[in-house]
Amino acid sequence: MIVLTRRDVLDLLQGREEDVIEAVRQAYIAHTSGESALPHSVFLRFPHDARSRIIGLPAYLGGMQPAAGIKWIASFPANVDAGLERASAVMILNCLSTGRPLALLEASVISARRTAASAVLAARLLAAGTDEAAVTLLGCGVINFEILRFLAHARPRLSNVVLYDLDSERAKLFRDRCGHELPRLAVRIESSPERASEGHSLVSVATTAPAPYLDTRSLQPGSLVLHVSLRDVLPDAVLAAVNVVDDPDHVCREGTSLHLAEQQVGHRGFIASAIGELASTGRDPDRVTIFSPFGLGILDLAVAGIVMRDAEKQGRGTRVEDFTGGDEGQASRD
Repeated sequence: MIVLTRRDVLDLLQGREEDVIEAVRQAYIAHTSGESALPHSVFLRFPHDARSRIIGLPAYLGGMQPAAGIKWIASFPANVDAGLERASAVMILNCLSTGRPLALLEASVISARRTAASAVLAARLLAAGTDEAAVTLLGCGVINFEILRFLAHARPRLSNVVLYDLDSERAKLFRDRCGHELPRLAVRIESSPERASEGHSLVSVATTAPAPYLDTRSLQPGSLVLHVSLRDVLPDAVLAAVNVVDDPDHVCREGTSLHLAEQQVGHRGFIASAIGELASTGRDPDRVTIFSPFGLGILDLAVAGIVMRDAEKQGRGTRVEDFTGGDEGQASRD
């Protein structure tokens, strides 16, 4: 078995934004074509800590380079106050011939970048007519920074960024990081989600909000909302929008805004399409479009595939030959 650390993963994904976006696109196509297996994610919650959770995302992704495994991702919002990242994650990849574990990967980087690639892919497919020079970011954490970094890659004209976060100090740190890593962008902080979104037709929402608060009906017609954190938009605003998801069965669970909207009206007719079906879906210039991705485990497998193939070429990682007490060399060749 091979073990890849965060440093390994960061190095192997350096400068690979376009490859990650393409891997995510191909994974969505495979899913729409029935070349995947996606059991519902398992949510481990704690009796005395309602905000924290650990989620298991098992998945199989078919196609030219099939893979199977699971991501185990912990979200502990209180970490931020302690100076730690909110999320940590690990992935296990399994041999499709024997089921034996092939790799153990640090997966917080993979998770953040597949999320960003998914959002930017949606922007490419749905944001025709939006202002390519500007974006509003609601939530100043790791995910929105990755989304911004991927947007800066995908949209060369991007120059104006507006931020909002409940924690003004976190917003300032985010702005400072942009100054160091994305110096071509002009970044300002606003005092409310409404002020931050005013006049912008592309809004990315990545917060730790436990319940909906955002009324996207106040946005200008034709705006695109990348609703990555899933629990921010009010159900009535969801029902008024054109809704695109990654998978209806996955996203209408666990108290997401779409789940609440479904409970309110008793059906899922308000969902226009899944992202893998967008070739047949038109965008309504008179309504707000909301992209709500649950975050499918196949995306983690797709990006892990990039990491694994390059790790093998470059000889990266630590090999543990006797992890299962058997012939790991043989398993790695299966």
